[in-house]
Amino acid sequence: MLYYLLLPFNEQVPGLGVIRYITFRTAAASLTAFVLSIALGPWLIKRLRAFQIGQVVRSDGPTSHRPKAGTPTMGGLLILAAVFAPTLLWANLANVYIWVALGATAAFGAIGFADDYLKVTRHSHYGLYARYKLLAQIVVGLAVGVTLILLAAHDPPLYSTRLIFPFFKRLIPDLGWGYVPFAALVLVCASNGVNLTDGLDGLAISTFAVSAATFTALAYVTGHRVFADYLLLVHFEPIGELTIFCGALVGASLGFLWWNAHPAEIFMGDVGSLGLGGALGTVAILTKQELLLPIVGGVFVMETLSVIIQVASFKLTGRRVFRMAPIHHHFELAGWAEPKVITRFLILAILCALFSLTTLKLR
Repeated sequence: MLYYLLLPFNEQVPGLGVIRYITFRTAAASLTAFVLSIALGPWLIKRLRAFQIGQVVRSDGPTSHRPKAGTPTMGGLLILAAVFAPTLLWANLANVYIWVALGATAAFGAIGFADDYLKVTRHSHYGLYARYKLLAQIVVGLAVGVTLILLAAHDPPLYSTRLIFPFFKRLIPDLGWGYVPFAALVLVCASNGVNLTDGLDGLAISTFAVSAATFTALAYVTGHRVFADYLLLVHFEPIGELTIFCGALVGASLGFLWWNAHPAEIFMGDVGSLGLGGALGTVAILTKQELLLPIVGGVFVMETLSVIIQVASFKLTGRRVFRMAPIHHHFELAGWAEPKVITRFLILAILCALFSLTTLKLR
């Protein structure tokens, strides 16, 4: 909204011309999101406590987590509000990619909200049945995929169903309609990856902030013709507007981390983890970095694989590979203090992000 209100006066008012620059609006969106998270955090924590919306701890989880029972949850509402408001304020709302990103984020957040609501009302760590939650995620993923196909069919095309492979220059196949299930797979994996990582104070939100910051850079270079051509990326100038959305994700994440840092005063819940995972997957798809996402979100991949390996091993052999899955609980039970697990996983997230950026030139 501010973009539209201020843009007509950029030539009359000295200094107002900066509103035309994506870099300025990204910084403004990040700061706005951070301030909103910081300012609204105490109010939301108080309201959640008043309504007794507290975390229900798994009975089979680490005993060190028992004191966390009753900590306000569903804090993802704060994150999503702090993302949506700055995006609507500073982004060009005529940009279709902004609405695709916001729509997917809201849809995955709604699935998480339903899951959290059932957990709270049932006073159990079981929410939506797993098959229903997965089905809802697949439906949203397919809807995003179909939307992208329609954009690709637009004249002129507003999207490409080709894939970019990290480390390769020319291996860029066009999936056509096969891109629809592929997009759904990316979104389901991304949303569940962040969801599984959300088990320690500040772990999911800190590692997510690193990934969001990486995609802030990727969105900017994808929308910049010179950088995109130099790095052999699929160039879409309007994609650059997603930089503002990604900047809001970073600012909101850092603001929420202020309240979620160990010992946490509030948890994000599934409304936050599924919403943020959906946002990350959507940005990866829109910027044509779907295959780079597993590298950027290496920690999320590690957490997901640990659960898959644990379940498969137990069903096939009756034995567990890890002391507990996801893998952050394994290290807890191995004697690592919770802050040490969080810090070391954050270091891994930063290394994954740095490595992913190097792949842009290593082709």
